[in-house]
Amino acid sequence: MAIVNSIFTWYMKKRVHQIELFMKYPHDVQEEWFEKLISSAADTEWGRKYDYESISNPRQFKERVPIQNYETLKPFIERMLRGEQNILWPTEIKWFAKSSGTTSDRSKFIPVSEESLQECHFKGGKDMLSIFCNNRPENQILTGKGLVLGGSHQINQLNEDSFYGDLSAVLIKNLPMWAEYYRTPNISIALMDNYEDKMEKMAVATIKENVTNIAGVPTWTIVLAKKVLELTGKSNLLEVWPNLELYIHGAVNFKPYREQFKELIPNCDMYYLETYNASEGFFGIQDEVKSDELLLMLDYGIYYEFLPIEKLDDDNPDTLSLDEVELFKNYAIIISTNGGLWRYMIGDTVQFTCLSPYRIKITGRTKHFINAFGEEVIIDNAEQAICKACTETGAVFKDYTACPIYFKGEEVGGHEWIIEFDQQPNDFEYFVDVLDKTLREVNSDYDAKRFKDLALRRPKVHNAPYNTFYNWLKSKGKLGGQHKVPRLANERTYVDEILPMMTDKSMI
Repeated sequence: MAIVNSIFTWYMKKRVHQIELFMKYPHDVQEEWFEKLISSAADTEWGRKYDYESISNPRQFKERVPIQNYETLKPFIERMLRGEQNILWPTEIKWFAKSSGTTSDRSKFIPVSEESLQECHFKGGKDMLSIFCNNRPENQILTGKGLVLGGSHQINQLNEDSFYGDLSAVLIKNLPMWAEYYRTPNISIALMDNYEDKMEKMAVATIKENVTNIAGVPTWTIVLAKKVLELTGKSNLLEVWPNLELYIHGAVNFKPYREQFKELIPNCDMYYLETYNASEGFFGIQDEVKSDELLLMLDYGIYYEFLPIEKLDDDNPDTLSLDEVELFKNYAIIISTNGGLWRYMIGDTVQFTCLSPYRIKITGRTKHFINAFGEEVIIDNAEQAICKACTETGAVFKDYTACPIYFKGEEVGGHEWIIEFDQQPNDFEYFVDVLDKTLREVNSDYDAKRFKDLALRRPKVHNAPYNTFYNWLKSKGKLGGQHKVPRLANERTYVDEILPMMTDKSMI
């Protein structure tokens, strides 16, 4: 195993030179992919509709093809689900990543071509390991197995040639044999639908394995870790898996969970690696050990555009190419891909933290913010505030959501939070004060509205009973997989659904 691990590490590090190439020539690489995508799709129904044959540059592309979302592409995707081909992409599409997200109860079916599987998702996985091996050449991850918290949807057959499931389920079903050998638990458990049974079976199946790395969403990884410790009677995961050295995470901001993971894995050399992978594509990897910024991956069959968030509601807004973006401004991501998504707004917002090479941080969702009173609070603001409040009060939070309290009579508006803790703050009122104070420090619009309570009063915060959010997700049929608690909403749907699930005693 040690020899195999050494060969694997050497092979993976070779890819780093190719990564350095697109870091050095980012605009050339993006231009090449733009030309390749347009050329590839010229004879598809979509390409003929917008005359891709005559498009010679990104400006023409932007002028001719409107910005898309799932609803505008849905009629085309529904035909593809029924087995029609050459609609959005020229090669056969037989896999679809099912994603409901948190913005809607409706399911989305994102087409996954062979090219997007190989040149995007799997390439991203290889690059993730290449970066890790380059940064940690003495690693021993292939001397054991990787524990993958996969999808909550089995692969389902739509017709003779079409299948769908969570992205992670689609990837697992298409993994090469060698990769399957290094993964645990077996596929029958990894793709179980019932997440409560799944956590139990995953824990039982993996306890005796030599797990060297874990990949999964932090919230569900913590649930699994606690189940493992409960079954083994151990105090931390290193007592169960002494060779554990790598945790790969994504989907949510890791900062609020870092202290919990330090307790679960008390090893100062533990390597934490963040990725930015979604049903629509693999976008970013944390490439530096001492920075949580994400390197924007530019050679995965994706052409990027960026829309300043202040233009989100404009008709036919003008997007920016990679060479036009600025540091620390919020942009919605627009992608065109080798899976047949064209000028597709994925719903995430990012800021560029570095322009050479291009590194980003995820700041929120285009639909997950609070701006009922002009305060423009985004997820990044909220997470800075909640982390500071936890630090100052010794708390560990588990999940949260927040929404506006609208003006009523003579009362000014405000924000209403529901927060569930793994460890309670030593002073709840002070926790709320720090939360509010930090929001004022990181967001000048919020601060202006809070001045003398003119437009916003002190936040109203509910201390939720344990498992409140778990029970809410369960009631919605959204346990596990990529399902997450919506952090912020500009209306009250989520909070008004969750509040009745809490007892009167939980109201603070």
